[in-house]
Amino acid sequence: MNYKITGAINKTKKYFIIYSILWLFFVIVFIMPAGVAIKDATINGSFSISSFISLFTNYTTQIFSTFGKTFEPMYIGSFFSILWKFTFIYLIIAIISIIKNAPKNEYADIEHGSSDWCQRGEQYRILSNKKGIILGENNYLPVDKRGNVNVLVVGRFRFW
Repeated sequence: MNYKITGAINKTKKYFIIYSILWLFFVIVFIMPAGVAIKDATINGSFSISSFISLFTNYTTQIFSTFGKTFEPMYIGSFFSILWKFTFIYLIIAIISIIKNAPKNEYADIEHGSSDWCQRGEQYRILSNKKGIILGENNYLPVDKRGNVNVLVVGRFRFW
């Protein structure tokens, strides 16, 4: 089970910065204007959807003024109310994408037939790392060993 967690983290490690930048982009461009527009669209305790839409489109085009307005005491409560909900949903989506990238088995993304299947030099009980018939990088089939030294070559030989 540990290979799934480490494999998923290793596969998605390069995307963590992208996820963070995308989260920051969504917060600045959509969440901040939405928080300010919700507070301004709530008149006398009732929410007006038509005024919210017009205010939201206006605030998304004026990001810098919205950024300053967001942290005023009147607007900061509605901003943080939306922010934690958005962050929670965003984290769930990110965790689902990490789980989807988890390897299906322990040998996923390992070249079949390579020495990566062996650990700590155990392939050298059979193979040699010095001389013989070349099988791969630093893997040779010694010709002076007892027993079967036949080699099956799989592939094509092309010449014109």
